[in-house]
Amino acid sequence: MKRYIRPYFQLLAVAVLLVSSCVNHPAVPSSSKETKGLPAIFPDYCNVTVPCNIAPLNFMLPADQYEACVARISTPDGQQQTYGHGVKVQIPEEEWHAMLDASKGKSLKVEVWGQKEGKWLSFSPFEIHIAEEPIDEYLSYRLIEPSYVAWTYMEIAQRNLTTFEESQIFNNEITMNDNRIGQCINCHSYQNYKTDNMLFHVRLANAGTVIVNDGKVSKVNLKRDYTISSGVYPAWHPTAKLIAFSTNLTRQAFHTSNPNKIEVYDLASDMILYDVEADSVSIVSNDSTLLEIYPTWSPDGKYLYYGKSVPLPEEMRDKDIRTTYPKIQYNLYRRSFDLATHGFGEEELVYDAASDDKSVTLPRISPDGRYLLFAIGQYGCFHSRHHDGDIVCIPMEQYTGTALNAENTSPIDLTSVNSDGYSDSYPSWSSNGHWIMLASRRDDDNYSRVYFAYFNNGKVGKAFLLPQEDPERHITLLKSYNRPEFMVEPVRISVAEFAKVFE
Repeated sequence: MKRYIRPYFQLLAVAVLLVSSCVNHPAVPSSSKETKGLPAIFPDYCNVTVPCNIAPLNFMLPADQYEACVARISTPDGQQQTYGHGVKVQIPEEEWHAMLDASKGKSLKVEVWGQKEGKWLSFSPFEIHIAEEPIDEYLSYRLIEPSYVAWTYMEIAQRNLTTFEESQIFNNEITMNDNRIGQCINCHSYQNYKTDNMLFHVRLANAGTVIVNDGKVSKVNLKRDYTISSGVYPAWHPTAKLIAFSTNLTRQAFHTSNPNKIEVYDLASDMILYDVEADSVSIVSNDSTLLEIYPTWSPDGKYLYYGKSVPLPEEMRDKDIRTTYPKIQYNLYRRSFDLATHGFGEEELVYDAASDDKSVTLPRISPDGRYLLFAIGQYGCFHSRHHDGDIVCIPMEQYTGTALNAENTSPIDLTSVNSDGYSDSYPSWSSNGHWIMLASRRDDDNYSRVYFAYFNNGKVGKAFLLPQEDPERHITLLKSYNRPEFMVEPVRISVAEFAKVFE
């Protein structure tokens, strides 16, 4: 449900901002000791740029260091309000959205006080800049334990980014058999940010790909006798009922001492094209000696981008992949696509990561076609568990037909987006191209969480964490946010309706 407030509610909310006697609006400490530096709030929302329609940026001070917290938020026209309950600052949605409306294109000023050992401390104030550009209203993700070994419960959920409303798209319990054997559900994907054409996979029991075609649900088997597997990583064509997939024989291994903990690798991988209307599968590329992965379309649908491995040294080609995986590296390619014939052109090397001893995966082209976003690390295709995993953004104007690399490229500065020594992966664009989203393990090195950053003509803001109604939820929720995807509308098909295709 949209949270845009009608004019008469806006007036009411502004009036509420002026009231300070409410329990939710504590008094500012009458005396405090000034401290230098910004408050150590979680999440860190100090000096971030956020969408003009985002949910309240609730935060907290460390509960093991402080007894109480009070924050005063001021709008550019001088309105002020205070918040604080215990060590948490939780802002009512109506009041927050009224402040956003009053501050669009400008900044909110935030002052924070913390009570420590019975005495109040005041911190340096910070700003929250309110961008004029909104973010897509919905986000979906898979919630999963970070071990990736076994599961008893798994869900694909969707979240309204303007509020804290979260609902299920599907869960793996509803179709469990009598032996309590369920499914792995993954790889939800949408055509052009909309949900009338979408898909997700189910593995193991009742396996198949659940496809929504113009709002109608079906389950299909994408495996053919000429493919190595069914479809795995999907990419909807932006306008046609076509889906590019990689087909993968994926394995994972677990380290006992390596800080990366988990390796995910492919024994084989190819690319296919699925025609939804004809229920037909055609081969895009199936070189048995190399690996192709993570297809994505250009916004105009004229190019298919993907990662492709470089040949291993001759002496390593017949060895067990569990010993050669650190040498597997991917470059970024693309092929032109003819919508009339469904034919692909010759492949072009777009970014030569291996020349810099790197590996590139998960390409995404900005909606205006001007920027290329991808994840990079030293090796492999699954950087979400690699500490050196980072996000790279390159202006497409730099690609003139000659392969780009670290030497001949001037990437966009993403130091405000990437973390230092933690995995940053799975980048994507909002539908208006002004918000970058990524999954990062920067908070504790165990759980992937969703971060956003403002993007405007190559200038990038500080990344900020997905807001929660209770700022402690990111600490208490023992789930990773897997494959976050923007949507401009919610999935309206119920869990029960999805479940009918398994009957």
